[in-house]
Amino acid sequence: MDYRTNGVCSSMIHIETEEKDGKAFITDVTFHGGCDGNLSGISKLVKGMEVEKVIGILEGTRCGRKNTSCPDQLARALKTI
Repeated sequence: MDYRTNGVCSSMIHIETEEKDGKAFITDVTFHGGCDGNLSGISKLVKGMEVEKVIGILEGTRCGRKNTSCPDQLARALKTI
C-alpha cells in the first residue's frame, strides 16, 4: 500500500505486509523523501515485526514542535491496514 503523509518531510510511505496465523507482519517499508539515514534505519528495524506492535511503539512520536513525525505517520498508515 502507498500512504500519503501529512505534516512531515517525507511525502509517501510504501508498505508491504503479509498475514501469518491471523496477524499482519511488515515485509517492507520505503519512505519517499525525509531523512534518508533515519528512515532507512526505521525501515530495517520494523521489517518482520507485527503491525500492531509497530503501531504501539511508533504512534505519537513527535518531530520537534510538530504534532507528528515520519514514524508517527507510519503508525497512522499501519492503522489503515
